[in-house]
Amino acid sequence: MVLVALHGERGRFGGRVRLGIPADRTQWSDVADQLAECLISAGQEGAPRPTAIIVYLCQEPAEGENGRDVRDRLQPFAQRLRTACGALDVPVLEALCLSNGRFWSYCCPDFRCCPADGTPMVMPGTSVMAAAAAYAGMQVRGSLKEMEARLRPRTGQRAAEQEKALDAAARALVPRMLRPDGAAIVRKDTLDLAAAMIHRFRQDTPTGSNRARDACDDALITNAEAASLILGLQDRVTRDRAAEWMDGTAAAPALRLWRALARRCAGGYAEHATAPLTLAGWVSWSTEDGPSARVALGCALSLDPGYTFAQLLHRAINEGLDPEPLRRCLREQHQEATSAAACAPGSGAKRSPSAKRPAPGRTAPAGRPRAPRGGTGPGARTTGGRGGRRSGHDDRSRR
Repeated sequence: MVLVALHGERGRFGGRVRLGIPADRTQWSDVADQLAECLISAGQEGAPRPTAIIVYLCQEPAEGENGRDVRDRLQPFAQRLRTACGALDVPVLEALCLSNGRFWSYCCPDFRCCPADGTPMVMPGTSVMAAAAAYAGMQVRGSLKEMEARLRPRTGQRAAEQEKALDAAARALVPRMLRPDGAAIVRKDTLDLAAAMIHRFRQDTPTGSNRARDACDDALITNAEAASLILGLQDRVTRDRAAEWMDGTAAAPALRLWRALARRCAGGYAEHATAPLTLAGWVSWSTEDGPSARVALGCALSLDPGYTFAQLLHRAINEGLDPEPLRRCLREQHQEATSAAACAPGSGAKRSPSAKRPAPGRTAPAGRPRAPRGGTGPGARTTGGRGGRRSGHDDRSRR
């Protein structure tokens, strides 16, 4: 869904907000209020108050659906968005549903201009702008559906095997967290493993289509390694330290790792993808890939609309802010952690949560050599029964 602010009598386009449509209908009311407030209050801070808003709801039909079914299913959400904007004294001038190559209006009742079967959309790539972009060498990242597919969790047998590995890792994590300094040790181990994975990913850069590159990345990390990282990143401190891999030579392999981890959050661990998705969105924004950042953060917020880090990043992108101040803060955080680790007495196991982690470029690969390209998976898979709890961390630490 996209909300666009209009300004003045001629309807000049202003700010916009974009988010994935939540699959859970109980979230529609809260999401509508947050989007309306974000767009209108952002306009008040840096620009004149919007005079109107246009709403776009874009979703392809599910199996057994057609475009009209999507229109009818999303109509309550469109009405809730109109109500949320109206409550802030900004009317919705038009609300459109785009699905299956057609669009419908939720505001116009005249079937002469808005037929019940919808209005066909202009085929992409047929405009003068599209031709000019192709001539200038601008590359298309793919459709929204293709971009989201790179972040979707595994299915089938591979998903079942990964879920078993996550169960086993969760069972092992609880007693470790209960030991003295257990949280600090788990954080350090998670960051060390992430550094080793980033080094491994950097040593093997795949080529080909997005699907082929993602398959090669999936082959570079075992189920057990993925499970340890996924559970470790649920801790806020660990996640914030992992966000330091945001630029330079570490950015590209880090982004590939976060995407691979998001694809490993299978079955009952689907919501655990919020952390790696948010990190993927942050690295994309930091490397000036706004569209990919919006998609990743939209997927994260669709899983957990209250995830604070994703909320802040999503709003910053929508308001057109510069990521450099946040990058500067993370660099200072890394320097402070490095200094603290250098001054801390004792062994690495006794270090504080801010202990220095190995630099990605100098860390030896963990556990095994890199997998050959096109392989089906690295090494033996970890299996185990299901545990009673999905994670050993308090949910409050994940914000």
